[in-house]
Formats: sequence, C-alpha cells, structure tokens
Amino acid sequence: MTTGPLQGVRVVDLTAMVMGPYCTQIMADMGADVIKVETPAGDNTRYISVGPAPGMSGVFVNVNRGKRSVVLDLMSPQGKDDLRALIADADVFIHSMRAKAITKLGFGYDEVAAINPGIVYTNCYGYGRRGPDADRPAYDDTIQAECGLPAVQEQLTGEASYVGTIMADKVAGLTALYATMMALFHRERTGEGQEVEVSMFETMASFMLVEHANGAMFDPPLSPAMYPRAVTPNRRPYETKDGHIAALVYNDKHWNAFIERVQPAWMAEYGPALASLEQRAQQIDTVYALVAQTLKERTTAEWLDLFGDLEIPAAPMLTPDELFENEHLNAVGLFETLDTPHGRVRIPGVPTWFSRTPGRVAGYAPELGADTAEVLAQLGSRDKSG
Repeated sequence: MTTGPLQGVRVVDLTAMVMGPYCTQIMADMGADVIKVETPAGDNTRYISVGPAPGMSGVFVNVNRGKRSVVLDLMSPQGKDDLRALIADADVFIHSMRAKAITKLGFGYDEVAAINPGIVYTNCYGYGRRGPDADRPAYDDTIQAECGLPAVQEQLTGEASYVGTIMADKVAGLTALYATMMALFHRERTGEGQEVEVSMFETMASFMLVEHANGAMFDPPLSPAMYPRAVTPNRRPYETKDGHIAALVYNDKHWNAFIERVQPAWMAEYGPALASLEQRAQQIDTVYALVAQTLKERTTAEWLDLFGDLEIPAAPMLTPDELFENEHLNAVGLFETLDTPHGRVRIPGVPTWFSRTPGRVAGYAPELGADTAEVLAQLGSRDKSG
C-alpha cells in the first residue's frame, strides 16, 4: 500500500539520467504511481556506477525507487498504441527528450492533450524552446559551466572547478517537481490541464542569481553580479588542531559572544572598525582570516562544545560515508532499509515530514521491464471493463 499526499496520482515517466528521474522519484516517495517507460536498452543510468546486479547501478536504484518499469519500443506502432493507452489514464506525462525528438515520435503536447485534455505535461529540457539554444544538448557539467558555478569557484579557490555534486541536475529536478505540482494544483481547482516547461539552464541561471545578481540588478549597476561573502577566498572550513570545522561568526550577537569568550583583545584592536554586521560584511575576508587563525588553537571537539554554548552556528566536516551513521539523521529516520532480490539496501529516504500523509520509499527500483506485462494487462482489463 502506498502512502503520501500524491496517493492516487498516476505519472507516465519518459525521463532518463537524473534530472527527470529525481523529480519523479520524489513523486513516487509521496505516493504517486510512477510508470517508468524505458526503451529496450534501458535508461543509461542503469549502467553508470556500481550495483549489485547488471543494470542496477547505485545512482539508478536511488532515483528510480518505488517506480514500475515498462519497456516500450516507441518506434513501433504497438509501442505507440500502448503509450497512448497509458496516457489516457494518467495525471502527469513527463519526459526529458529534446523537443524535436518527442514531437517526431508523435507525443508532443497537442497530441497528448488530444488523448487526455486534463493531463499535466512536463517538458524537462536543457534549454527553453523559446531561445536560440533550444536544441543544444545539455549535461550537468556544461550547465554548471554556463550558469557561472566554475567562475565563482575560481573566485573562491583560485581554480575554476565544478562543485562536487551534480547540482544542475538535482536543482532542475526539484524545479520540475514544484512546477508539476503547481500545475496539478491548478487542475484541482479548475479542471484544466496544461503544458509545463522546465529547462536546466534557465533554472540554474535563476538559482545562481538569487544572491549573485546583487548590485547588477539596478540601473545603473551598483556592483558586478557577485555576492562578496560567498566568494571571498577565506570562506572555507576552518583548520583546527586536529581537523576542520565549519563555523559562521556572523551577526552581531555571534561576533560579540566570540570576542567576549575567545578574543577579548579584539575589542580594542578591531572593535570600532568591525563593530556592526554592515562593517564586517564590507571586510568579510579580513573577518574570516582572523577567525581562521584563532580556530587553529583548539581541537574540533573543543570548538564544537564552545560554539554550542555560545549558540554560534558550527558543524563538523563530514564525508558522505559518515552521513549513513549520523546520529541526527538516524534519529529522524531518514534511512529506510529494504529487502530486495539483491540483498538488503539502505536508502536515504524522504527528507520531508507530513503529519497526516507521510511519504515513504515505496519499494526497490525495478529491473528493466519488470512491470511491462502487469501494467499492459491492467490496461487491457480497463479497456474490457470500460
């Protein structure tokens, strides 16, 4: 039995890789019946990392959990007929093909809406169709580069680099999720289906410019498009006697508490020049450098205890491996363990909490085509009963 606020919602999912599947993974966690339509070769993500069986890589298993896999050859008349039958009974149709490709197959918005006028049809693109880059291919690395991430990393570290996570894919996937949910909400109020478009480049440009637009938004511009605190070279985890720590001695309360307990001499030396948040923001690299020198004097555990007493935001620097054993994450039940044909699998589960309609990991990721016969048989049963 599924649970969650999307119970009863059916999603026909023609997405692959990470952006679209991450979006529909959350829908499945929230109770939706997500039917993952794959080619006979399968989603490429099945094969990109380690896994307990061929075609079941760790990345694939995580972003496709709780879905049903149906293999359809959309180049064949029968495959297209089967997809049309799925669409007729769906609430959401979501794909990650380029516009020309999905249209050539005969499943553009107009064709799908003719089958099911109330459907929410979500396009997951690299670039929006209304611009000159509409048909360019896009991957996380290329979008990171184009939206400015390596450029701000270069300001921060002195070297142009990608961030160590597929941020563009995941942020765009979350954007596709909220856009689809808004369209479903509109349909609940009005009965109207509609087409939704989410592109990686526009999404990440908007994401990056939340803080970095800054003074460049004004006419005339008051500064380059940059948020200085985020890219100042001394913004990094602080070295301690035995490791590293993240801490933010930032607002006036934090700053005054730190000076009083740790560096009272700073009051006379820096007090007038760094007394307010506004003053410190204008000299933020100097502030970071001062704190960095001081934090080398004690161990990570000593600083965590002190910052806890002072209510200054601080945290240890963990590895992804350490997250699996984190006391807080386990106390709140983030991880769910599933018994699968390939053994037990511990999955990072639903990060949100609902008092009445909690989500959960609905099941293990499907083997390629595992549900084809069942789903198509259900379509036949409905045809006969309808």
